[in-house]
Amino acid sequence: MVHSRSVDAPPATRVGITSAAAALPERVVTSAELQEQVERASGIALPPRLFSRMTGIETRRIAGPDEHASTLAVRAARAVFDSAAVAPDDIDLLIFASASRDMAEPATAHIVQAELGTRAHAFDLTNACNSFLNGIDTARTFVLAGRARRALVVTGETPTRSMRMRASSAAQVRSSFAGYTFGDAGAAVLVEQVPTGGILDVQTATFSEYWTIGGIDGGGSRHPRGDEHTYFHGDGGKLRSVFERVGLDVLRTVHHRTGFDWSDYERVLVHQVTLPYLNRFVELARVPAEKLIVTVPELGNVASATIGVQLARADEELPSGSRVFCLGLGGGVSITTMVWEKS
Repeated sequence: MVHSRSVDAPPATRVGITSAAAALPERVVTSAELQEQVERASGIALPPRLFSRMTGIETRRIAGPDEHASTLAVRAARAVFDSAAVAPDDIDLLIFASASRDMAEPATAHIVQAELGTRAHAFDLTNACNSFLNGIDTARTFVLAGRARRALVVTGETPTRSMRMRASSAAQVRSSFAGYTFGDAGAAVLVEQVPTGGILDVQTATFSEYWTIGGIDGGGSRHPRGDEHTYFHGDGGKLRSVFERVGLDVLRTVHHRTGFDWSDYERVLVHQVTLPYLNRFVELARVPAEKLIVTVPELGNVASATIGVQLARADEELPSGSRVFCLGLGGGVSITTMVWEKS
């Protein structure tokens, strides 16, 4: 039996992200191609360029039949190891934090760990599109408590597997439309003690009364079987209105507590569902558009990997001392913010 070494770690005072990477499937599918596939399989004619016009998404990456959630997570993790010159034995906590998973049991973290050759305390964490940010916050807590020295947080998102490619009616296309925004991606970060900067603030807000707005019903005790329950469904308009109604209050709270405003951040990383949704957020929150890293037109909505992909790009381009604001939005409904200063 192998035991984690984390119980011997001294408590930390500053914890941050020391390396970040992303992994994308090779296959690129345009919105025009996707709409054509849905129309052909369903025998339904949709308005021209409906998918791209409504979402602002031009392309997305789609995992191949032999690529799984764990596959994308492993690729991102290996890129992090290479970048940080870290060996598998240097990891004592591994969190697979994703809305997707390979199977119901065992935890996908074990599949990732077996591929990487790590010997860490490993478990899954899931909270829709906030999974990855929640995983980083959980890893930070472990390090602060002295339960871990160096944590690896990974996500592998394959939400395109929940797209309804064959609809029985135009109404079913509408109820499944949020699924057509999806793309696949993976991301990984190392979380450990840092001498300066680090994760300065984390704020969470949860509004569980809205859990019925959308999701994937299958895979749990309510609907353990049946393909019909494996497709994403929901009301994107209602979900957007909830985030607009409660999200600005969360932002005001964070700004007041930290004393930071948008001018104090080099980058603002936001979960991106569609381009119109992102533009509406920029308008309401008055975020300078040049501070965003916009990924949704080329990648679509990659669930919890959205923030992960942006973190990887920010980590590459920003110098030490740069401050980054992250805003995660997840079904359920939950909002997570994180302020990170690159060490």
